[in-house]
Amino acid sequence: MKTIVVAYDETPESERAVTIAGALGSRLVVTSVAPVVVSPGRGGAIDATDTPADHVAELKHAREYLESQGVEAEYVPAVGHPDETIVEVAKEKEADLVVVGTREVGFVKRALGQSVSEGVVHKVECDLLIVH
Repeated sequence: MKTIVVAYDETPESERAVTIAGALGSRLVVTSVAPVVVSPGRGGAIDATDTPADHVAELKHAREYLESQGVEAEYVPAVGHPDETIVEVAKEKEADLVVVGTREVGFVKRALGQSVSEGVVHKVECDLLIVH
């Protein structure tokens, strides 16, 4: 594998995903996506409780961790719908593998499309590793 894109959000699942991807020795791209909020009659506004600055800070933490492990990576902060944006980053970086963490969000959230890993499964065009 030449390029791996890892979605990072400081959850234990995404931390394991970064650890696994870093151990594979491929070119590593770490992204963190600030979500947009869609409401009736409005476009996508940035979530005031989950800002792009928060995601830049998350990537800083990912960088500190990976550098402590001797792993180099590219860091890509992004804004958008997380599943769609992760897939876009994977396409732009010509990823061979996308690694995402998952946690059980429950039936209602999954039915409402609030599971990022579930969304990535249906949209990504390369291999996908979901870390529990």
